[in-house]
Amino acid sequence: MENLIDNIVSQSIEVKLEFFKKSKKTLVKLSHEIADAFKRGNKLLIFGNGGSAADAQHLAAEFVNRMLIERPPLPALALTTDSSILTSVSNDYSYKEIFSKQIKALGRKGDIAFGISTSGKSENVVEALKVASKLGLKTASMTGGDGGDVAPLSDYSLNVSLGKNAPRTQETHLIVLHIIAELVDRILFP
Repeated sequence: MENLIDNIVSQSIEVKLEFFKKSKKTLVKLSHEIADAFKRGNKLLIFGNGGSAADAQHLAAEFVNRMLIERPPLPALALTTDSSILTSVSNDYSYKEIFSKQIKALGRKGDIAFGISTSGKSENVVEALKVASKLGLKTASMTGGDGGDVAPLSDYSLNVSLGKNAPRTQETHLIVLHIIAELVDRILFP
């Protein structure tokens, strides 16, 4: 069992190191884009399924409340939290539209739509990014594996390419979210 723990930790570290080796510049650019959007009075709309839904809520909480420094709340919204919207859209239309309908209702040019999909294949994340792009929102994504259909739809693609399984990908996604929150705070409140 101890060897299993060592293997899991080693894999997690390897996946993270590989990701940051190739994605630091994109991560910095996206953090500046988010900070600029907040400065303009725009918002960040974040969405995903399952563990990625929890990640969306986590990032929104870091911005609306705070992470490390005392500062004013920042306008971030997880599109994964309103059960009435999610269930009514799923029932009346399709699960594929649960995020795109919210983007249509809430998204404005200058906002950022941030889709999270461990597989990169989530149809509702794909649909939301397509709609966001048509409406003039900047698009960003975090994915795993080859990025699937989600990554090519993103102005800022953060792909965990060594993340061949969900746990290692999601572990990397979590640190990425914390880094984004800290970088945005440092940009806005040096």
